[in-house]
Amino acid sequence: MSEQDVVHYAVEDGIGIITIDNPPVNALGAGVSEGIIASVDQAEADPAVRALVLIGAGRSFIAGADIRRFGTKRETPARRSYDALDMCSKPIVAAIHGYALGGGLEHALCCTWRIAVPSAKVGLPEVLIGVIPGGGGTQRLPRLIGAKAALEMIVSGRHVPAPEAKALGIVDELVETKDLRATAIAFAKSVAGKGLRRISEKPPASAEAGLFEAQRKAIARKARGQPAPFSAIAAVEAATTLPCAEGLAEERRLFAALENSEEAKALRYAFFAEREVARLPQLPKDTVAPEVKTAAVVGAGTMGGGIAMSFADSGLPVKLMDATQEALDRGMERIRANYAVSVKRGSLTQAEMDKRLALIDPVAGYEAIADCDAVIEAVFEQMPVKQEVFARLDAVMKPGALLFTNSSALDIDKIAEVTKRPEAVAGTHFFAPANVMKLFEVVEGTKTAPETMAAGMKLGRAIGKISAYAGNCDGFVANRSRIPFGLEQNLMVEEGARPEQIDRVMVNFGYPMGPFAVNDLSGLDVNYMTRKRRAAADPNYRKWPVADRIVEMGRKGQKTGAGWYRYEAGDRTPHPDPIVDQIAREVAAELGIEQKVFTDEEILQRLLFASLNEACKILAEGKALRASDIDVMWLNGFGFPRYRGGLMFWADTIGAQAVYNQIAAWHQRYGARWAPAPLLREIAEAGGKFREAKAPSLR
Repeated sequence: MSEQDVVHYAVEDGIGIITIDNPPVNALGAGVSEGIIASVDQAEADPAVRALVLIGAGRSFIAGADIRRFGTKRETPARRSYDALDMCSKPIVAAIHGYALGGGLEHALCCTWRIAVPSAKVGLPEVLIGVIPGGGGTQRLPRLIGAKAALEMIVSGRHVPAPEAKALGIVDELVETKDLRATAIAFAKSVAGKGLRRISEKPPASAEAGLFEAQRKAIARKARGQPAPFSAIAAVEAATTLPCAEGLAEERRLFAALENSEEAKALRYAFFAEREVARLPQLPKDTVAPEVKTAAVVGAGTMGGGIAMSFADSGLPVKLMDATQEALDRGMERIRANYAVSVKRGSLTQAEMDKRLALIDPVAGYEAIADCDAVIEAVFEQMPVKQEVFARLDAVMKPGALLFTNSSALDIDKIAEVTKRPEAVAGTHFFAPANVMKLFEVVEGTKTAPETMAAGMKLGRAIGKISAYAGNCDGFVANRSRIPFGLEQNLMVEEGARPEQIDRVMVNFGYPMGPFAVNDLSGLDVNYMTRKRRAAADPNYRKWPVADRIVEMGRKGQKTGAGWYRYEAGDRTPHPDPIVDQIAREVAAELGIEQKVFTDEEILQRLLFASLNEACKILAEGKALRASDIDVMWLNGFGFPRYRGGLMFWADTIGAQAVYNQIAAWHQRYGARWAPAPLLREIAEAGGKFREAKAPSLR
């Protein structure tokens, strides 16, 4: 695409108008910078032009750089569009709608004035893909709004709403208008001849004593293994000590050092994987997703309440139904309490809490939800209970209504078979806590219609989730791939590893919490019931006797004050408990297992290689479409460290042959559960990459 295609220049009544037209979001792809430079030069050469407007066509100003160009060999331009805007002798007005992110905001900061519609958002989110702003953002933003506010924006990478940007001083004027172009032209006329206000000419930004060291300490745990946040701090610090030109050179040096780092590669991979996961290539191209304008949730327990909150948090009305008024009242009280915590923390205003609560309509009885377009069942995870609910829904819900189940593992076909509309039944599996976790598995049954799948995927996105396809099997994709992790976690305790060592290894790897601490937080009784079901169905099922005995002692996790750890009253800090070690020794003696000392590397690889092997089986069966989809699930459902890309991406950093050799060795040592998956062997023998593996239907 040529620069003429992606940037248009026109003159209207003495105002030069530079329009970025690079759909869908005006990313700074090939030709955009060149087009901006050419337009500025044309305006400079025209004495009739008194001021300029920089504006985006379509739905956004400039949503940032074309990330696909990062990590590729690019020629260093003799002149950058940032410099062309900054050094222009005529005032330039950036007219912002939609998003001005990354390079988009950096271009706006090079303009003389910035106006924005109230719905716009600005930000410098580069740290989220493992780099820092590279177009002067770390130098200009601190000079404009102060080091502290700029540091918070750059290190967090958050999107800042236009009204807040106005309050911070990033945006000069908020404009309520249906014609931003005309408004921007009028604004440009009003400021023509009033000076240039170049941010680059401002002195270094001021910063309170200790600001940067405090920020480094604050993110040391959160940003473990990630250099970008620390480089961002260093760059902003440079803006407080160096002239702008020297600060810009330091920013470019730091950016270049990060661009091809392993962390940046992993984060870029995750970025694109989360976009690819939305594609279901098996659906007919003419599939139209039914509109879901009204929705209901059946079951006002912890999960059902969280699902209802997901709707309300996205501004969508939802009915919440339960069998009894008492259960409904408890559920609504739990929702109010959850929102109240957010208000107390300052992450939600009381007015916003009231607005969201008003969107949740508690109703009693199936008849009250009969006219809804879709219903999500969130009752107890037992097949007879779910089948009873679906039989009632089938009898009551209007024709064409979609029937979704939040089951985390149960057979979708068995749930659908109690209805007369199995084509309208699918799984919509939320992860706990449902109002927080982003992953949303959409599970296809044997008779699920393409339209139902399309509607499920669309619904997840509408409530702010990342929708991912899963085929129907025990545990679907995410939980099924995680089961071997949980098994090895428990077996290593039998073999002598202590829960606190395993948790430490995984936290050091980058998880926010260790798996045993997470189990205690979630409640040990939930998985206990699942294990009982699986053991009853499979005589060869490997039981988890240590975990079972802990639950049978009444230790269900934090809610009972003890689980894998013990807890003090009112404190969630996990404390190692000798009772757990004693149980593990007793079980080991009964099973004839000789306990040993584990290295950290063995713990890490036992956990993750086991799940990787299962993921290869899932892909080969076509239950997942792409290896990258599994990575998305682990990133957004299990807290896998994002800067490691995901389970499959991380395994590629070790190498398929090395992974295969270790799994084959453990197969010889531990038996059938470690038998290498055929797909894993195939990838290793071909010298391939796990991240590129696909279901048979997509090969």
